[in-house]
Amino acid sequence: VIMTRQENLQHARSPYSCETCGKGFSQRAHLTAHMRHHTGEKPYSCGTCGKSFSHHRTSLTIHMRHHTGEKPYSCGTCGKSFSQWTILTDHMRCHTGEKPYSCGTCGKSFSLRTYLTAHMRCHTGEKPYFCGTCGKSFSQRAHLTGHMRCHTGEKPYSCGTCGKCFNRSSRLKAHMRIHTAENLRAAHF
Repeated sequence: VIMTRQENLQHARSPYSCETCGKGFSQRAHLTAHMRHHTGEKPYSCGTCGKSFSHHRTSLTIHMRHHTGEKPYSCGTCGKSFSQWTILTDHMRCHTGEKPYSCGTCGKSFSLRTYLTAHMRCHTGEKPYFCGTCGKSFSQRAHLTGHMRCHTGEKPYSCGTCGKCFNRSSRLKAHMRIHTAENLRAAHF
């Protein structure tokens, strides 16, 4: 096997290589953990619910926080707590206004990669969320959730003024303008 200079340097720093994909590791334990991606082995399981994981110290520890309610990472600005450091990092962007994920098509920027992924569907036309009842498809899960209420009849958004209920928050918001207009008219008379 002939290697480039860069590959030789990488191999010298990474004496343990994956025979499946060629990725190199400096420690045998890291290679062993990596191999689980290829084999699907998940040797660490949650004693509470039985869910299994390939990496004990990371995935299982984070998962256990769902059961314990532990949220060790706190926002220094607003005090909100999170179970994972990465979620706190994402949250901090709501305070800083940072939007590091940009759309290559239109240039619009987003604070979270998931927001960019959802946005890209407006360019691709992809609609991966399907209604099992009528077959209609949607680009965002939240749109499917709202749509499902037309089948179930659920109306979780209620007007605090008159008690009328709606299946979407946007419809409640539009309805609230009626009360605002009534209050404005009443104030003028």
